[in-house]
Amino acid sequence: MDAAMTSTTDTTCPSCGGPVAEADLFCEACGAALKPAAPATPALDTDTEPTVEITAVSTPETEYVGPCASCGGTVGADGYCETCGTKAAKPRDHFVEQPAPWVAGVCDRGIRHSRNEDAMALGADAEPGSRALLVVCDGVSSSLDSDVASLAAARAAVEVLAAGHAQGLGTESSRAGAIAARLRAAADAASDAVLDSTSPDSPNPASCTFVAAVLEQGLLVAGNVGDSRAYWFPDAGDPLALTTDDSWAAELIASGVSRDEAESGPHAHAITRWLGKDAPDHTPRTTTLEVSGPGWLLVCSDGLWNYCSEAAPLADLVRQTAAEHAGEPKATASALVDWANAQGGQDNITVALARV
Repeated sequence: MDAAMTSTTDTTCPSCGGPVAEADLFCEACGAALKPAAPATPALDTDTEPTVEITAVSTPETEYVGPCASCGGTVGADGYCETCGTKAAKPRDHFVEQPAPWVAGVCDRGIRHSRNEDAMALGADAEPGSRALLVVCDGVSSSLDSDVASLAAARAAVEVLAAGHAQGLGTESSRAGAIAARLRAAADAASDAVLDSTSPDSPNPASCTFVAAVLEQGLLVAGNVGDSRAYWFPDAGDPLALTTDDSWAAELIASGVSRDEAESGPHAHAITRWLGKDAPDHTPRTTTLEVSGPGWLLVCSDGLWNYCSEAAPLADLVRQTAAEHAGEPKATASALVDWANAQGGQDNITVALARV
């Protein structure tokens, strides 16, 4: 993830030769470190998972768990196998959440990046189609501690969304307005969490994107800041992109440049709005939709949509993948992550799904 706040002076990555900006700390193409990071304070240590806890949804483990993948031995607290010495994968590299059978998400480091700066937090009621909360945040690679900030932001947002049901004044329009207001409050909480993850003296303050979708009894409200997206794919009817990117590519598309050209340019993923200390504005633009039939709600980072951007072909991919996995959300999300990795896994990948 690039941000428009970074320097536009281009150079090349010494590892893969890809284009990078002067202020970038990591190469977007291969994830290689471009320059030594400034020493972080203990609270912002990028090797330490944040300790924010929520009770509404499950969260990735903060310790190494499970046996060694190489020999089956015990993995020590330092992350290395006590038998063969192999370094274990960090729990944050790949984690799954499934708060209800009909809602699930998978967050994965991808192939080319050295750490997972994506994050998600989910919540759901048990009854299928009743209430689902999906939040995805994508850390900006050129900012310090973006992995910490994105996870803290996602968890803080879902806490606000899970706090209560928005009723409004009893009408559909007022209920939609109340949900949208709660979504904006969730973005405020996410922004505060990012600020709390930022050292006051940081030369590149922590920052991330934000997208959230709330489904409550047939009413769907989505909002975003940056270029993480929400889609609605009805079983019958036209697929819809519920969000519009805050990015240079989106501005080029609006001016008449083709989507393929805009999204394949050197600054295709440079964002114009984000959450963070130097953000120009973090108020999400919201969209409301009445859901009248079955379908899939997808919330994802650009690690997925970068390989299949338009709503119609992405809907076909989701439907086909779901059909191959008996319509089970967790298996479908996992398979979509595998598909993105098979396309190259250039970025971190987050796929969150609700089957309505």
